[in-house]
Amino acid sequence: MFVLEQLVVAYIGLASLFSFVIMGIDKRKAVKGAYRISEKFLFTCAFAGGSVGILTGMYVFKHKVRRWKFKVGIPAILILEIYLYFMFA
Repeated sequence: MFVLEQLVVAYIGLASLFSFVIMGIDKRKAVKGAYRISEKFLFTCAFAGGSVGILTGMYVFKHKVRRWKFKVGIPAILILEIYLYFMFA
C-alpha cells in the first residue's frame, strides 16, 4: 500500500506543478493580450489533482484572485481532494 500512496502523492505533485505553470502562462497571455487559456481548462486541472498548483499560481502570479469562482471554487476543490485522500488512504 505504501507504493500506491507514493504514486498518488507523486501524481498530485506533478499535476500541481503543471497547473502552476499553466497559471503562469495564462497570466503572461493576459498581460500581452494574447489568446487565453479557458477557465474551464483551469478548473479541469484543479479537479485532476492540481488544485494546489492553481491556488499557489493564483497568489504568486496575482492571477484570477478577484474572481469569486476561483476565490471560492479552488479552495473548495482542494478541501475535497484532501478529504478524499484521507478517506481512501
